[in-house]
Amino acid sequence: MKLLSLLGLGAHGAAQAASSGASPAADATAGHVQPLRLSEAEWKQRLTPAQFRVLRKDGTEPAGSSPLNGEKRPGRYHCAGCDLPLFSSEAKYESGTGWPSFFTALPGAVDTKRDFSMIWPRTEYHCARCEGHQGHVFDDGPKPTGKRYCNNGVALRFEPAAA
Repeated sequence: MKLLSLLGLGAHGAAQAASSGASPAADATAGHVQPLRLSEAEWKQRLTPAQFRVLRKDGTEPAGSSPLNGEKRPGRYHCAGCDLPLFSSEAKYESGTGWPSFFTALPGAVDTKRDFSMIWPRTEYHCARCEGHQGHVFDDGPKPTGKRYCNNGVALRFEPAAA
C-alpha cells in the first residue's frame, strides 16, 4: 500500500497498469498492487526465453552473467515481467555472489514463500504484482537489515533516476 501511495498509483491505476503492462505511476488514489495474471502463452510473448525461464519457471541465471551487477547509477530496479519498482539503487550492494544484491526491497513490492527445491529450505521472493520469481533472500546481508536479496538480473529492468 505504501509503495503505491509513493508512486501515486491507486486501485484503478494499478488495474489499468496491470492490464496494459504500463509502468505503475499513473493514478493518484491510495490502493494496493493489483495482480497481473497472464496465460503461459501471453508470458512467452511478453518475455525473452531467459526471462520466461527465471520469472515463470523459477530458474536461475548463471552467476556473473548480468550487466546489472556493475550498475552503479542512481535509479530503481523494476520487475522485468510487469514493471513494478522492486528495489532502489540506494539498497544495492556488492555481495560477491555474482548476482545483483539488495539489503531491502521497496515497501510492498515483493512477497516471499518457502522454497524446498534444494536440500535445505530457502526463502524465495517474487514480484507482488505478477508473482514473477526474482531470487532468494538470505540473512547474511549488511546493516541495517542484515538481509541479502539475491536477484536474477534477467528478472530486473533498471530505470536510471531523472537527471
